[in-house]
Amino acid sequence: MQKELNKEEILSILDQFQPQKEFIINALHELQNKHPQHYLSEEILNFTSKYFNITKGQLFGIVTYYSMFSVTPRGKYLIRLCKSPVCQMMGSAKLVDYLKSNWQLEANLTSQDGLFTLELCECLGRCGKAPSMIINEEVYTDLNLKKLEEILLNIKQTEL
Repeated sequence: MQKELNKEEILSILDQFQPQKEFIINALHELQNKHPQHYLSEEILNFTSKYFNITKGQLFGIVTYYSMFSVTPRGKYLIRLCKSPVCQMMGSAKLVDYLKSNWQLEANLTSQDGLFTLELCECLGRCGKAPSMIINEEVYTDLNLKKLEEILLNIKQTEL
């Protein structure tokens, strides 16, 4: 598995955006989404600050302000599990406990095999079908322990 974006890949992604400050957030999302480890590396931050003509400190301020960005490597599959009050009432806490005890997944940490990172988020906007989660860009709703296990086992099997 590729671990980093190379210079050409980074520049190719940045070239999709006009070098104006109003496009920084979108460019950062695209860079992070294309990175195999779903994070903004030091090299990405260097190229991005130069491209948008801002200091690295200013860019770092943006990246650390928004919780959807990460400056540390994450798993190939980024699990964002909703912890909103509605999802909590519908059982998301049980899902978190299950992930911890059965999959050794802790919030904001990556599994030892590098496949999964669990992030708890405030709201995914799927309250009518709670509890819900997003894995990378795929939305899952009406979750229960069995459904969660099937989803993760299917992902794990595709990696074998």
